[in-house]
Amino acid sequence: KRIVQSVDEFIDLSLLSDEDAAKKIHEDCIDILVDLTGYTQGARSGILALRPSPIQVNYLGYPGTMGAEFVDYLIADDYVIPERSRGHYAEEVVKLPGCYLPGLRDVELGDRVTRLECGLPEEGFVFCSFNQIYKITPEVFDVWMGLLKEVPGSVLWLPECEEEAKRNLQGEMESRGVERKRLIFAPKLADFADHLARLECADLFLDTLPYNAHSTCMDALQAGLPVLTCSGETFPSRVAGSLLTALGVPELITESLDEYRDLALSLARNPENLSGIREKIASLRKSSPLFDTAGFTRSLESVYARMQATRE
Repeated sequence: KRIVQSVDEFIDLSLLSDEDAAKKIHEDCIDILVDLTGYTQGARSGILALRPSPIQVNYLGYPGTMGAEFVDYLIADDYVIPERSRGHYAEEVVKLPGCYLPGLRDVELGDRVTRLECGLPEEGFVFCSFNQIYKITPEVFDVWMGLLKEVPGSVLWLPECEEEAKRNLQGEMESRGVERKRLIFAPKLADFADHLARLECADLFLDTLPYNAHSTCMDALQAGLPVLTCSGETFPSRVAGSLLTALGVPELITESLDEYRDLALSLARNPENLSGIREKIASLRKSSPLFDTAGFTRSLESVYARMQATRE
């Protein structure tokens, strides 16, 4: 709604075929066509395949190469695609300073809530992960269950999911010797500000591998919640590390599941250290480029201007 209200003209192509949508884009002389979907649900890559625009860009929605000659550029950053990995991308990689994901400085949090109101125990350490459930692998789940065993009274807080997924997760817990009652599900909330507010009830966000938290990592950091990640070699396995680097807390990045487990355990057992990181995140939120929306916009506009200049 904000985008529709912010532009001079908004054209809805959703009901057109790929061919008709491509014709409309071409007729309107679109200089730069940005695909925000890639090969994900609702993909319209067939439009790009018809080459309706002289410059076509893969950005934001698909963390990887489209492997297609009809996509010219991929917008990323130095962390998600280090120099050693450039050769794995069909597109020309264009890097934004800091993180490729846009952040908002002025995000409103809802009213503060208590742990009891969230269905959490008043005492004990709260590990959470608000990533999509399908991102949880057996290897990562093994680490999480090991943490629950090592930290008495701790719980794991996950987002609401389908009943079958719940039963599967609870069964996997019990097979690893952990009581199912230590897994708590957070219901979906209608108001996003309320969701951000409840994140303050958690102690540590545990990221997933090989597919990291993306927007969920941004949400946690905006709420001041530390995110512990493990970076791999692929784009989707390095997004949380990019966010943490841009914010200024690289100490929360690990490079192996053993290191990830050890750091999680250390933070759970040393509340003063964890509190110091929370204070650091709260302070950096006010000054970090990660949440400088206007600065990010200027950087992105500069990237588009360079693309246009190279084609002229």
